[in-house]
Amino acid sequence: MRAGIGFDVHRFDETRPLMLGGVRIPEAAGLSGHSDADVICHALADAVLGAAGLGDIGTHFPDTDPQWAGASGIDLLQRVATLAREVGYAVFSVDATLLLEWPKVAPHVAEMRARIAAALGIGPGDVNVKATTTEGLGTVGRREGAACMAVASLLPAGSS
Repeated sequence: MRAGIGFDVHRFDETRPLMLGGVRIPEAAGLSGHSDADVICHALADAVLGAAGLGDIGTHFPDTDPQWAGASGIDLLQRVATLAREVGYAVFSVDATLLLEWPKVAPHVAEMRARIAAALGIGPGDVNVKATTTEGLGTVGRREGAACMAVASLLPAGSS
């Protein structure tokens, strides 16, 4: 088994929709970024890439390449799962912790888990998404942006 860790952070942008875990969250401003700035998908992508020994999301989908402008985080995550399979690994499980003061994401977690699972080719039971605040401390606490930490476990393709 191999494990990888991912992290992502983006500042808020009132002009964009908020995408988290492949789900549009209508209650709040979006995040600024070259793609859709989905911090959950980006952190998970880095975790999968790390576990597979494939570098990071910026290497594969650079913000200097117009091809990735506005790209969906879920689509990038699906591409990352394919890259991992191409080097002989399959995603076994993932876990993400979203750092966000507001809005509450609990009503959206089941849909996030389902979309992430579909992108990675695993079951929703192999995906965990949770959220916490930073109790008003730091960039997240001041509601300047959102961040996510993630871990991914991969197995050699064909193992169970």
